[in-house]
Amino acid sequence: MAKSILNKKSLSFLKTYLNNAAPTGYEWDGQKLWMDYLRPYVDEFITDTYGSAVGVINPDAKYKVVIEGHADEISWYVNYISDNGLLYVVRNGGSDHQIAPSKIVNIHTKNGIIKGVFGWPAIHTRNKSKEAAPKPDNIFIDVGCKDKDEVEKMGIHVGCVITYPDEFHILNEKKFVCRALDNRMGGFMIAEVARLLHENKKELPFGLYITNSVQEEIGLRGAQMIAERIKPNAAIVTDVTHDTSTPMIEQKKQGDVEIGKGPVVAYAPAVQQKLRDIITDTAENNKIPFQRAALSRATGTDTDAFAYSNSGVASALISLPLRYMHTTVEMVHRDDVENVIKLIYESLLKLKDGDTFSYFE
Repeated sequence: MAKSILNKKSLSFLKTYLNNAAPTGYEWDGQKLWMDYLRPYVDEFITDTYGSAVGVINPDAKYKVVIEGHADEISWYVNYISDNGLLYVVRNGGSDHQIAPSKIVNIHTKNGIIKGVFGWPAIHTRNKSKEAAPKPDNIFIDVGCKDKDEVEKMGIHVGCVITYPDEFHILNEKKFVCRALDNRMGGFMIAEVARLLHENKKELPFGLYITNSVQEEIGLRGAQMIAERIKPNAAIVTDVTHDTSTPMIEQKKQGDVEIGKGPVVAYAPAVQQKLRDIITDTAENNKIPFQRAALSRATGTDTDAFAYSNSGVASALISLPLRYMHTTVEMVHRDDVENVIKLIYESLLKLKDGDTFSYFE
C-alpha cells in the first residue's frame, strides 16, 4: 500500500458524509451516501427496517466476518413549544447541554430545515454570585417567532429533530474537526478498508460484511438487530474513544490515550482474547503504532451488541482517539485514521487461514 491511504476521492466523500446530518432514527440520507461510495467495492448490499446498511464481499462464503461502525449522530427533539414561541428540547442520544447556549441549530421539518439558536441570558443580566448553569430543563431555542401559532405555521412541531450545522474542516493539516466524527469516522474507515481490498486485488476466503449500524447512540440498537440478521463468526468493531491528554481529564480514571499515537485496542470482557491477540500481533508485525485501553464491564460500543448475540460472537474493538466527544468540534488525527484503516485491513488478511475460525466456533 502507498504510504498515504487517503486520496482526493476519499477526502471528498468524507467531507460530504460528515456534513450531511444523520441523527439517530434519521440516518437514511447518510446511509445512501455511504452505500453509493462503497458500491464499486462490494458484491451486494443488505439493509434492514431501521436503516442499518451492509456491503458484502463473498456473500456465499461459509464464514462471516463483520467490520463495523455506526452511522448516527446525537441530536435533540422538540419537546415543548411555549406560548411565546420558544422551543424546549429533550435529548436524542447523549447531547451535551452545556455546549448548547449560543449555538445555531437546524430544525428538520417537512418544509425543510428551519434555522434557530439556543438562546441564553446576557452576562450583564445574570446574578454573578449564583449563576445558573445550562441544564436540559432551562436551555431553549429561539426561531424568531412571537408566539406558538407562528412557530407551528413554520412546520415546527413536537418531535421535530434538531441538529447542529457545524461542518468539516482541517486544523494544522493533520487534525480533522467536525460534529459527528463519533462515529461517522467509523463508517468512513471501514469503507476505506473495502476500497483497499478491491484496489489491491485481495481475495478473502470468508464473507466480509462491511456494516454501518444505526441507533448506537441510544443503546446499540442497530447493531443488536443487524447482528441477528448476519449471524457472523467474528466482528471487528471500530468506534471513537477519549483522548485523555487535554485539561480536566483524570488519566488515573480515564486511561492514557492521545491523538496521533495510534489506534486504541480494547481490553474488556466482551473482547475475545484470541481475536484481540491477532489484532495486536498484526499491529506489531506491520509496525502499526497502537495504544491499549481497559474498559472494565462493558465497552459502551457496538462491540457489546455483537459479542453477546447469536450465542456469542468473537468480537474485538479498535478505537480512534478523539478529543471533545459529543461537542461540535470533535477532533481526530489523520495519522490515526490511516492507522485504524491499516490495522483492520492487515488483520483481515491475517484471518486468511480458514483454521483460524476454529478459535471462534
